[in-house]
Amino acid sequence: MFSAQRAATAVAVAIVAALAGAAALAQAPAKPVAAPKTPAGPGAAAPAAAKSPEGLLMKSALFTWDSVPESPTEQGARRTVFAAPTATLDELEHHTTTLKPGGSPHPPHTHKNEELIIVKDGAVEAYVNGEWKPAPTGSLIFFASMVPHTVRNTGTVPATYHVVNWAALGTKPKAETK
Repeated sequence: MFSAQRAATAVAVAIVAALAGAAALAQAPAKPVAAPKTPAGPGAAAPAAAKSPEGLLMKSALFTWDSVPESPTEQGARRTVFAAPTATLDELEHHTTTLKPGGSPHPPHTHKNEELIIVKDGAVEAYVNGEWKPAPTGSLIFFASMVPHTVRNTGTVPATYHVVNWAALGTKPKAETK
């Protein structure tokens, strides 16, 4: 039987695969981020993709944890994996955030794109539909378009989570499309 964490991970992988699946029809690869300074070992993936060149679509890709550099933030750290248009989306964006105990990335806010969070390590509380709800390791959180939302680390250890954002075709103004 699957644990809650494995089940949430499996659902998240299926959602991400469905969202990015059409990217196999892409015209050009996303622009790579500078590779880590340490040499890649056997089986290491290509460096992460930050943004696609203007007008080009993201291709299928593999991103390993070690191939994506971590940048410190005031609340912890962030790994920006990619943000690029696909064959079916104005933008597909993925990053990971690590929050220090007591940290929150921002106050509740809204945006047009929908957002999915998968809690990798630690535990957070999610502001969902006007209420704070516990989201332990393995939880899957969906934030609908234009509904106030955020998360906060209420634990005593850092909490790390994956964030997947997407904007359907025609929903992002041209100036915002990356």
